[in-house]
Amino acid sequence: MLEHLARKLTRKEKQDSSADFDSTGPIPNHVAVIMDGNGRWAKRRNLPRIAGHRSGMKTVKEIVKASDEIGVKYLTLYAFSTENWKRPREEVDFLMKLPQEFLSTELEELIERNVRIRMVGSKEELPAHTLSALETAEKRTKENTGLQLNFALNYGGRKEIALAVKDIGTRLQAGEIDLEQLDEEMISRHLYTSDIPDPDLLIRTSGELRLSNFMLWQLAYTELWFTDVLWPDFTREHLYQAIAEYQGRARRYGAV
Repeated sequence: MLEHLARKLTRKEKQDSSADFDSTGPIPNHVAVIMDGNGRWAKRRNLPRIAGHRSGMKTVKEIVKASDEIGVKYLTLYAFSTENWKRPREEVDFLMKLPQEFLSTELEELIERNVRIRMVGSKEELPAHTLSALETAEKRTKENTGLQLNFALNYGGRKEIALAVKDIGTRLQAGEIDLEQLDEEMISRHLYTSDIPDPDLLIRTSGELRLSNFMLWQLAYTELWFTDVLWPDFTREHLYQAIAEYQGRARRYGAV
């Protein structure tokens, strides 16, 4: 037990300390983030859960800026999962308003930064105001050539794969493709992320050590980095730590 506690403290001290990444070293092309811990952040302060989500939105702004400045090309944020519909109605309604609120205040700056915005997930079930805000942002930034900011909203990895299989099966039945053509590349082309490279680095905050149905196909060879820091407390320095560790790993993709 003491050994376990020592490991935990060492891990926390390491992640609380500042770590510089090598700006001349490899920068992950695609960073994906499971933004976790908003509710716990609020609970520790005796605040309603929605206060944690609002504070987390400020972190989104900071991490988007930091990612853009260091040369990340794709940033995917897990904003709302297909399982999150099970949460209390008041919380779900608030979460559905956040994209509209965030984009109403940040879209102009994102456009100035040459950021392109994409939604990744199912548009079904989304409220009209949420969908309208995202579609407007996509339309206004579609010609931008800088960082691509992907909001994974109403996203579920298993649902995504099931829909891909269904689409491919329909094409097989229609004779549009042959069974011999079915391979990994074809499946990838039928996912929400068909035109987005797989993540190089996945970051998950709040100390949870699981994927939570996020990008199950795409994360096959992604480097995983977990931190105990809650999302509202996550800073660009924590992002730099994750990238510094990423730069120190050998990505062999199954080779020696």
